[in-house]
Amino acid sequence: MPRVCQFTGRKTATGKSYTHRGKAKYLGGVGTKVTSKTLRKFKPNIHTVTAMVDGSLKRVKVSTKAMRMGLVVKPLKRKYAYRPEAQPSPTAEN
Repeated sequence: MPRVCQFTGRKTATGKSYTHRGKAKYLGGVGTKVTSKTLRKFKPNIHTVTAMVDGSLKRVKVSTKAMRMGLVVKPLKRKYAYRPEAQPSPTAEN
């Protein structure tokens, strides 16, 4: 699976890293110059989590931004939370 968020679509982006040389003018120099431009990658913060998707549990790749936005519904961590509540007995009503 690629590094893509299933909810927001965030994925790896490309950019450049600039290397400068020289002293800034406000510090008394003649100015800075760009000496090289190197390609680089900006990777999103992707986590593989178990989430409720269409009513069933699935392992999906999700960005932390989507988690903070509340787009991911995680299952309950305790199994006893899934038990239906006990019906009160008819003798307890009196």
